[in-house]
Amino acid sequence: MEKEKIVFLNEISLTISSFALQSILYEVSCFPSPGLVSPTSNGAHEDMDYFTFIDSTAVLSKYLALFVQHGYSSQTYLEIFKDVRALGVKAEEEMFMKTKGINTHKGMLFLMGIACAAVGKAFYEKKTFGELRNIIIKMANGLVENDFIALLNKPELSHGEKIYLKYKIDGIRGEVERGMPIVFQYSLELFKQNADLSINDRLVHTLIGLMAQCNDTTILHRHSIEKLESVKEKARGIIEIGGMKSTQGKERIAIMSQEFITEKISPGGSADLLAITVFLFLVEQYMNKEI
Repeated sequence: MEKEKIVFLNEISLTISSFALQSILYEVSCFPSPGLVSPTSNGAHEDMDYFTFIDSTAVLSKYLALFVQHGYSSQTYLEIFKDVRALGVKAEEEMFMKTKGINTHKGMLFLMGIACAAVGKAFYEKKTFGELRNIIIKMANGLVENDFIALLNKPELSHGEKIYLKYKIDGIRGEVERGMPIVFQYSLELFKQNADLSINDRLVHTLIGLMAQCNDTTILHRHSIEKLESVKEKARGIIEIGGMKSTQGKERIAIMSQEFITEKISPGGSADLLAITVFLFLVEQYMNKEI
Protein backbone atom coordinates (compact mmCIF):
# COMPACT_ATOMS: atom_id res chain seq x y z
CA MET A 1 0.00 0.00 0.00
CA GLU A 2 1.32 3.42 -0.98
CA LYS A 3 2.27 5.60 1.96
CA GLU A 4 -0.04 8.59 2.43
CA LYS A 5 1.56 11.98 1.91
CA ILE A 6 1.53 14.14 5.04
CA VAL A 7 0.56 17.76 4.42
CA PHE A 8 0.86 20.49 7.03
CA LEU A 9 -1.51 23.39 6.52
CA ASN A 10 -0.88 26.86 7.90
CA GLU A 11 -3.60 28.69 9.82
CA ILE A 12 -4.34 31.24 7.12
CA SER A 13 -5.04 28.46 4.61
CA LEU A 14 -7.51 26.84 7.00
CA THR A 15 -9.21 30.17 7.75
CA ILE A 16 -9.55 31.32 4.13
CA SER A 17 -10.65 27.89 2.91
CA SER A 18 -13.44 27.93 5.51
CA PHE A 19 -14.79 31.06 3.78
CA ALA A 20 -14.65 29.27 0.42
CA LEU A 21 -16.49 26.27 1.84
CA GLN A 22 -19.12 28.54 3.43
CA SER A 23 -19.61 30.35 0.12
CA ILE A 24 -20.08 27.17 -1.92
CA LEU A 25 -22.65 25.90 0.59
CA TYR A 26 -24.44 29.26 0.64
CA GLU A 27 -24.83 29.17 -3.15
CA VAL A 28 -26.49 25.75 -3.24
CA SER A 29 -28.62 26.47 -0.15
CA CYS A 30 -30.46 29.60 -1.33
CA PHE A 31 -33.86 29.46 -3.01
CA PRO A 32 -35.73 30.05 -5.21
CA SER A 33 -32.70 29.88 -7.52
CA PRO A 34 -34.08 29.53 -11.06
CA GLY A 35 -32.84 26.39 -12.82
CA LEU A 36 -30.36 25.57 -10.06
CA VAL A 37 -30.17 22.82 -7.46
CA SER A 38 -31.34 23.92 -3.99
CA PRO A 39 -32.78 22.26 -0.87
CA THR A 40 -36.27 22.63 -2.37
CA SER A 41 -35.68 21.78 -6.05
CA ASN A 42 -33.37 20.01 -8.49
CA GLY A 43 -33.95 22.91 -10.88
CA ALA A 44 -33.22 22.05 -14.50
CA HIS A 45 -31.17 19.00 -13.47
CA GLU A 46 -32.30 15.39 -13.52
CA ASP A 47 -28.96 13.82 -12.55
CA MET A 48 -28.24 15.66 -9.29
CA ASP A 49 -29.85 17.02 -6.14
CA TYR A 50 -28.94 19.01 -3.03
CA PHE A 51 -27.19 16.03 -1.45
CA THR A 52 -25.05 15.48 -4.57
CA PHE A 53 -23.74 19.01 -4.04
CA ILE A 54 -23.10 18.40 -0.34
CA ASP A 55 -21.16 15.23 -1.18
CA SER A 56 -19.11 17.07 -3.79
CA THR A 57 -18.40 20.04 -1.52
CA ALA A 58 -17.22 17.75 1.29
CA VAL A 59 -14.72 16.04 -1.02
CA LEU A 60 -13.41 19.36 -2.32
CA SER A 61 -12.99 20.97 1.11
CA LYS A 62 -9.37 19.81 1.55
CA TYR A 63 -8.44 21.18 -1.88
CA LEU A 64 -9.74 24.63 -0.97
CA ALA A 65 -7.15 24.80 1.81
CA LEU A 66 -4.44 23.50 -0.50
CA PHE A 67 -5.30 26.17 -3.10
CA VAL A 68 -4.76 28.89 -0.50
CA GLN A 69 -1.51 27.33 0.68
CA HIS A 70 -0.16 27.11 -2.88
CA GLY A 71 -0.76 30.85 -3.14
CA TYR A 72 0.92 31.54 0.18
CA SER A 73 4.42 31.19 -1.25
CA SER A 74 7.37 32.99 -2.84
CA GLN A 75 6.57 31.51 -6.26
CA THR A 76 5.73 33.83 -9.14
CA TYR A 77 2.10 34.52 -10.02
CA LEU A 78 2.29 32.35 -13.15
CA GLU A 79 3.95 29.48 -11.25
CA ILE A 80 1.19 29.56 -8.66
CA PHE A 81 -1.45 29.53 -11.39
CA LYS A 82 0.17 26.52 -13.05
CA ASP A 83 0.36 24.59 -9.76
CA VAL A 84 -3.21 25.45 -8.79
CA ARG A 85 -4.52 24.35 -12.16
CA ALA A 86 -2.74 21.00 -11.83
CA LEU A 87 -4.16 20.59 -8.33
CA GLY A 88 -7.59 21.45 -9.71
CA VAL A 89 -7.37 18.50 -12.09
CA LYS A 90 -6.82 16.17 -9.11
CA ALA A 91 -9.71 17.80 -7.26
CA GLU A 92 -11.93 17.36 -10.30
CA GLU A 93 -11.05 13.66 -10.54
CA GLU A 94 -11.96 13.15 -6.88
CA MET A 95 -15.19 15.08 -7.36
CA PHE A 96 -16.24 12.84 -10.24
CA MET A 97 -15.42 9.73 -8.20
CA LYS A 98 -17.63 10.95 -5.38
CA THR A 99 -20.52 12.02 -7.61
CA LYS A 100 -20.24 8.99 -9.94
CA GLY A 101 -19.40 11.16 -12.94
CA ILE A 102 -21.82 14.04 -12.31
CA ASN A 103 -20.36 17.52 -12.88
CA THR A 104 -21.37 19.53 -9.84
CA HIS A 105 -18.45 21.91 -9.36
CA LYS A 106 -16.09 21.93 -12.36
CA GLY A 107 -16.53 25.63 -13.10
CA MET A 108 -16.63 26.48 -9.42
CA LEU A 109 -13.34 24.66 -8.86
CA PHE A 110 -11.59 26.72 -11.50
CA LEU A 111 -12.85 30.06 -10.18
CA MET A 112 -12.55 29.27 -6.49
CA GLY A 113 -9.14 27.64 -6.86
CA ILE A 114 -7.72 30.76 -8.45
CA ALA A 115 -9.50 33.08 -5.99
CA CYS A 116 -8.21 31.07 -3.01
CA ALA A 117 -4.65 31.06 -4.34
CA ALA A 118 -4.79 34.81 -5.04
CA VAL A 119 -5.91 35.47 -1.46
CA GLY A 120 -3.07 33.27 -0.18
CA LYS A 121 -0.60 35.28 -2.27
CA ALA A 122 -2.06 38.56 -1.00
CA PHE A 123 -1.47 37.47 2.60
CA TYR A 124 2.05 36.25 1.79
CA GLU A 125 2.94 39.59 0.21
CA LYS A 126 1.02 41.57 2.85
CA LYS A 127 -1.20 43.16 0.21
CA THR A 128 -4.61 44.76 0.81
CA PHE A 129 -7.95 43.50 -0.48
CA GLY A 130 -7.90 46.29 -3.07
CA GLU A 131 -4.85 44.68 -4.69
CA LEU A 132 -6.45 41.24 -4.97
CA ARG A 133 -7.93 41.71 -8.44
CA ASN A 134 -4.53 42.71 -9.83
CA ILE A 135 -3.02 39.53 -8.38
CA ILE A 136 -5.63 37.45 -10.24
CA ILE A 137 -4.87 39.33 -13.47
CA LYS A 138 -1.14 38.64 -13.08
CA MET A 139 -1.77 34.98 -12.29
CA ALA A 140 -3.97 34.44 -15.35
CA ASN A 141 -1.95 36.51 -17.82
CA GLY A 142 -2.28 35.01 -21.32
CA LEU A 143 -4.80 32.39 -20.24
CA VAL A 144 -7.32 32.83 -23.08
CA GLU A 145 -4.71 32.90 -25.85
CA ASN A 146 -2.75 29.99 -24.40
CA ASP A 147 -5.86 27.81 -23.99
CA PHE A 148 -7.58 28.65 -27.26
CA ILE A 149 -4.68 29.11 -29.70
CA ALA A 150 -4.66 25.53 -31.04
CA LEU A 151 -8.35 24.66 -30.85
CA LEU A 152 -8.84 24.06 -34.56
CA ASN A 153 -6.47 21.07 -34.41
CA LYS A 154 -7.74 19.68 -31.11
CA PRO A 155 -9.63 16.35 -31.48
CA GLU A 156 -11.90 16.72 -28.44
CA LEU A 157 -13.26 20.06 -27.25
CA SER A 158 -14.72 21.07 -23.90
CA HIS A 159 -18.04 22.92 -23.72
CA GLY A 160 -16.20 26.21 -23.19
CA GLU A 161 -13.92 25.60 -26.15
CA LYS A 162 -16.85 24.81 -28.47
CA ILE A 163 -18.62 27.98 -27.36
CA TYR A 164 -15.49 30.07 -27.99
CA LEU A 165 -15.18 28.74 -31.54
CA LYS A 166 -18.88 29.30 -32.26
CA TYR A 167 -19.56 32.62 -30.52
CA LYS A 168 -16.09 34.01 -29.66
CA ILE A 169 -17.24 34.23 -26.03
CA ASP A 170 -14.25 33.44 -23.81
CA GLY A 171 -16.34 32.43 -20.80
CA ILE A 172 -14.80 31.56 -17.47
CA ARG A 173 -11.22 31.88 -18.80
CA GLY A 174 -11.81 35.43 -20.02
CA GLU A 175 -13.50 36.36 -16.76
CA VAL A 176 -10.49 35.14 -14.80
CA GLU A 177 -7.91 36.73 -17.13
CA ARG A 178 -9.66 40.09 -16.71
CA GLY A 179 -9.58 39.68 -12.93
CA MET A 180 -13.24 38.68 -12.43
CA PRO A 181 -14.63 42.16 -13.24
CA ILE A 182 -18.27 41.09 -12.93
CA VAL A 183 -17.60 40.29 -9.27
CA PHE A 184 -15.25 43.12 -8.30
CA GLN A 185 -17.12 45.82 -10.25
CA TYR A 186 -20.73 44.68 -9.82
CA SER A 187 -21.92 41.73 -7.73
CA LEU A 188 -19.76 42.40 -4.67
CA GLU A 189 -21.29 45.86 -4.34
CA LEU A 190 -24.77 44.49 -5.05
CA PHE A 191 -24.35 41.97 -2.24
CA LYS A 192 -23.15 44.68 0.16
CA GLN A 193 -26.00 47.04 -0.74
CA ASN A 194 -28.63 44.48 0.22
CA ALA A 195 -27.48 43.64 3.74
CA ASP A 196 -30.96 44.53 5.00
CA LEU A 197 -32.35 41.38 3.36
CA SER A 198 -32.23 37.94 4.98
CA ILE A 199 -29.15 35.98 3.92
CA ASN A 200 -31.28 33.75 1.68
CA ASP A 201 -33.00 36.66 -0.07
CA ARG A 202 -29.73 38.55 -0.35
CA LEU A 203 -28.15 35.57 -2.12
CA VAL A 204 -31.09 35.13 -4.50
CA HIS A 205 -31.17 38.87 -5.28
CA THR A 206 -27.44 38.83 -6.09
CA LEU A 207 -27.88 35.71 -8.22
CA ILE A 208 -30.56 37.41 -10.33
CA GLY A 209 -28.27 40.44 -10.70
CA LEU A 210 -25.47 38.20 -11.95
CA MET A 211 -27.83 36.48 -14.39
CA ALA A 212 -28.62 39.91 -15.83
CA GLN A 213 -24.93 40.55 -16.54
CA CYS A 214 -23.27 37.18 -17.16
CA ASN A 215 -22.65 35.63 -20.59
CA ASP A 216 -23.41 32.29 -19.00
CA THR A 217 -21.78 29.51 -21.02
CA THR A 218 -23.81 26.87 -19.16
CA ILE A 219 -26.92 28.34 -20.77
CA LEU A 220 -25.16 28.65 -24.12
CA HIS A 221 -24.05 25.02 -24.03
CA ARG A 222 -27.62 23.78 -23.60
CA HIS A 223 -29.40 26.42 -25.66
CA SER A 224 -28.53 29.39 -27.89
CA ILE A 225 -27.28 32.97 -27.83
CA GLU A 226 -30.91 34.09 -28.23
CA LYS A 227 -31.95 32.15 -25.12
CA LEU A 228 -29.03 33.61 -23.16
CA GLU A 229 -30.06 37.16 -24.12
CA SER A 230 -33.65 36.37 -23.16
CA VAL A 231 -32.52 35.16 -19.72
CA LYS A 232 -30.41 38.29 -19.20
CA GLU A 233 -33.31 40.53 -20.24
CA LYS A 234 -35.75 38.80 -17.86
CA ALA A 235 -33.25 39.04 -15.00
CA ARG A 236 -32.68 42.75 -15.68
CA GLY A 237 -36.43 43.30 -15.58
CA ILE A 238 -36.67 41.55 -12.22
CA ILE A 239 -33.89 43.66 -10.72
CA GLU A 240 -35.52 46.83 -12.08
CA ILE A 241 -38.79 46.07 -10.23
CA GLY A 242 -36.97 45.39 -6.97
CA GLY A 243 -35.92 41.73 -7.15
CA MET A 244 -36.20 40.07 -3.74
CA LYS A 245 -37.00 43.46 -2.21
CA SER A 246 -40.44 43.60 -3.83
CA THR A 247 -43.49 41.35 -3.93
CA GLN A 248 -43.65 41.66 -7.72
CA GLY A 249 -39.98 40.76 -8.02
CA LYS A 250 -40.43 37.65 -5.90
CA GLU A 251 -43.44 36.61 -7.98
CA ARG A 252 -41.41 37.00 -11.19
CA ILE A 253 -38.56 34.91 -9.74
CA ALA A 254 -41.04 32.16 -8.84
CA ILE A 255 -42.40 32.20 -12.40
CA MET A 256 -38.87 32.16 -13.80
CA SER A 257 -38.04 29.14 -11.64
CA GLN A 258 -40.89 27.15 -13.15
CA GLU A 259 -40.00 28.26 -16.68
CA PHE A 260 -36.38 27.20 -16.23
CA ILE A 261 -37.40 23.73 -15.03
CA THR A 262 -39.66 23.29 -18.06
CA GLU A 263 -37.09 24.64 -20.52
CA LYS A 264 -34.07 22.99 -18.83
CA ILE A 265 -32.27 26.30 -18.35
CA SER A 266 -29.48 26.25 -15.78
CA PRO A 267 -27.50 29.45 -15.10
CA GLY A 268 -24.55 27.53 -13.66
CA GLY A 269 -21.99 30.20 -14.50
CA SER A 270 -23.96 32.80 -12.53
CA ALA A 271 -24.20 30.36 -9.62
CA ASP A 272 -20.41 29.95 -9.56
CA LEU A 273 -19.95 33.73 -9.60
CA LEU A 274 -22.39 34.05 -6.70
CA ALA A 275 -20.19 31.80 -4.59
CA ILE A 276 -17.10 33.83 -5.56
CA THR A 277 -18.97 37.01 -4.60
CA VAL A 278 -19.74 35.69 -1.13
CA PHE A 279 -16.20 34.37 -0.75
CA LEU A 280 -14.62 37.72 -1.58
CA PHE A 281 -17.08 39.52 0.68
CA LEU A 282 -16.02 37.31 3.61
CA VAL A 283 -12.33 37.70 2.70
CA GLU A 284 -12.65 41.49 2.54
CA GLN A 285 -14.28 41.58 5.97
CA TYR A 286 -11.53 39.40 7.40
CA MET A 287 -8.67 41.33 5.78
CA ASN A 288 -10.03 44.68 6.91
CA LYS A 289 -10.23 43.44 10.50
CA GLU A 290 -6.76 41.91 10.29
CA ILE A 291 -5.07 45.02 8.89
